[in-house]
This record gives sequence, structure tokens and C-alpha cells, in this order.
Amino acid sequence: MQTQNSMRKTTLIVLLFICSSSLSHAQFFKQVRTNTNDSFDDSLTQVVSVFKTNYYPIQGKQLTSQGLVDVYQSNVGVPGASHCIIQRYHSEEDTSASWQAIMYEGESFEEAVKIYRTIYKTLKKAKIKNGATSIFSFTGDLEEPNESVRFTVSPLKLNTPEDAYKYFYAEVEITSNYDGWEVHLNLHSKKNDNEQY
Repeated sequence: MQTQNSMRKTTLIVLLFICSSSLSHAQFFKQVRTNTNDSFDDSLTQVVSVFKTNYYPIQGKQLTSQGLVDVYQSNVGVPGASHCIIQRYHSEEDTSASWQAIMYEGESFEEAVKIYRTIYKTLKKAKIKNGATSIFSFTGDLEEPNESVRFTVSPLKLNTPEDAYKYFYAEVEITSNYDGWEVHLNLHSKKNDNEQY
């Protein structure tokens, strides 16, 4: 009888340990997800804040030059990006710059769509900090991708009264190329057809 009681106690202790371990494991992953969102928001805030200065503070070495566009490495990226670049235009009409993060490159349309939707949702939840007290967010509708269409983009506007961001957009795009699919996060100035320059 004593052996049975001893075995029950041992089993109970093992079960309690497993439950405790599982709960702490779940808490750990919850924390990791939270930290990932925080680090995404912090990184994105860094990039958004230098849009006003045409991304010069985060510009790295020049990678290539393609006609009227020079491409530079970005010294600030976002979690999940394979690499980030700044495209700088130098025509008489356009001296602006855009920032791009490559979030997926691969053959799977399904995987590309999953990442496209995840980035869109992450942007919708993102908190962009401006100083100690102001926090801004993005708004915009998701454009559903279709495998038969080579290019789909979901534009999101930053909700801020600051005039410098009047035409500022974040865009999540999915595009096909010869090797498969790519998902990009673009930050740039974009005027609608009905808006006057």
C-alpha cells in the first residue's frame, strides 16, 4: 500500500512538473512573439522617422546603379527580412528615395501568400512612435493575391497629421519572377491619381 502511495506521489510530482514546464514554455514563446512585434515596431519606427530626410541617416554602401536609380544597402532592417535596400532616384523630376525589405524569395506561392498576409497584419498592428507620447498606426485594406496575377499590392497609409507624411505609404507586395515569388515591404511617397502635386 505504501509503495502504491509512493508511486502516486511520484506520478503526481512528475505530472505537476510537466504542466509547470509546459506553461513556462508557453509563456516563453508568448514573450518571444511579443518581443518580435516590439522589435518590428522599433525597427519600422527607425526607418519611418528618417523618411523625412530621404533615408540618408540609414544609408549604407552602394550596391548598384541602374540608369536613374542608385541602390544602397540599408543599415536598418526589420525582423524577418533577408535584406533591405534604399533606392535613390536622380532624375531632374525625381530626387526621392524609397526603402524596401525583401520578406520572402522562393518557389511556393502558398508560402509567399502566408508571409504577405502576415506582414500586412503586422503592419496593421504596428505602433509607430513619434517622440515620447505620440503613437501612429497604418490603415488600409488587404488586396487578396491570385496566382494567375503576377503582381498584387496592399497600400497602407500612416495616420499622422504631420505634413511631411502626407503622401507616405507602406506597401506590402507579392510579385512573381522567373525563379518564383517575392514578398516586399516598401516605404515610400506615393500620390494618388486624384491628388495634385
